Amino acid sequence: MVFSGVTQFRTVPQILFGFDALAHCGTYMSDRGLQRPLFVIDKVIYELGTVSPMLDMMKNEGWNVAIYADIASEPCIEHVEAGTALYRENRCDCVVAIGGGSTIDGAKGMAAMATNPGSIREYQGWDKIIRPRAPLIAAPTTAGTGSEVTQTAVISDEENRLKMRILSPLNIPDLAIEDPRLTLSMPPSVTAATGMDALTHAIEAFISRRRQPLTSAMALSAIGHIAPNIVRAWAKGDDLEARESMMVGQLLAAQAFTNASTALVHGMARTVGIYFHIPHGMANAILLPHVMEFTLPAVPHLFAAIAEAMGERVDGFTLREKAERAVVAVKGLGRDMEIPTLSDMGVTEDSLPELSKHVFAVKPGTPDFNPRLATVEDVRGIYYRSLYGTPD
Repeated sequence: MVFSGVTQFRTVPQILFGFDALAHCGTYMSDRGLQRPLFVIDKVIYELGTVSPMLDMMKNEGWNVAIYADIASEPCIEHVEAGTALYRENRCDCVVAIGGGSTIDGAKGMAAMATNPGSIREYQGWDKIIRPRAPLIAAPTTAGTGSEVTQTAVISDEENRLKMRILSPLNIPDLAIEDPRLTLSMPPSVTAATGMDALTHAIEAFISRRRQPLTSAMALSAIGHIAPNIVRAWAKGDDLEARESMMVGQLLAAQAFTNASTALVHGMARTVGIYFHIPHGMANAILLPHVMEFTLPAVPHLFAAIAEAMGERVDGFTLREKAERAVVAVKGLGRDMEIPTLSDMGVTEDSLPELSKHVFAVKPGTPDFNPRLATVEDVRGIYYRSLYGTPD
């Protein structure tokens, strides 16, 4: 494949990777004179006490530690406003996010609004953030969203039924802490949803109209890490090797998609998420094989490469047959991990016309980067097939 033009690749300045990497968080902050952190922690992780030893140590050493642990699902404007108020009230000097993508996205919003005027609503879109945000550290507790290395923050505007995409290089954290041990607490359903989210990132980055050499290499490698390990991690949550491979895969996928963009799956997933409160990763997991079937005719050579990266045996197959194996393989993962249908998640057939129109509400949006461009009617058909599932 020959790429034309000059591309730009952005990523996080520093990554700490490995079991117990979170233990180095305090040293990183101390070395930079930061001792008044706002910790934005996933509600479940906070209640489990996973990070209590680190927080207690900091408090005992005289640090001024503020904690915001109210993001239980996806972040909304009210979360950002409450966290920003806490940051200012405690005169914090940095934001430390520990949680899944929702927690990290919420923390990104808080770090931006700690130094910028107005409402978070004003920053929807590309490069709207005016001033450098507060110092930001992110440690994911799921192997899926990759928000710790991306320039995107997704914040729900529930009043207007909109998932705002706030995109800026200033959203990329200063440090990403990739500690596979933090993912051991994920239940099987979350492992499946976040893992399929990461796989969707990799696949969409690889086929995106905005793909580039670095993103394509990273995306294929991500697929190779995720495909053989996601079911292992789902079935046996304490499989350290599988958890480590999933963390590598989601990290590579995130760096790929934040530079190449996602595509139609994400545009459709965000829509059902805002209307029916379906977790983003689960929405991606449900929609992915159906969008792949729609997209495949436009780029069969890319789908053939995806099949090979997933470990499918395709020797002697035609190009079309190889491409179709990628869809079969993704369906197999969903079947193994008991991924539901949209109907199972509460989506109704009479909602499909409105959902289908809403997918295109934001322009340009991720559906514009899909290799095969979809119409409203195309999207409605994909939603319908995802509503009830289709036979293999």
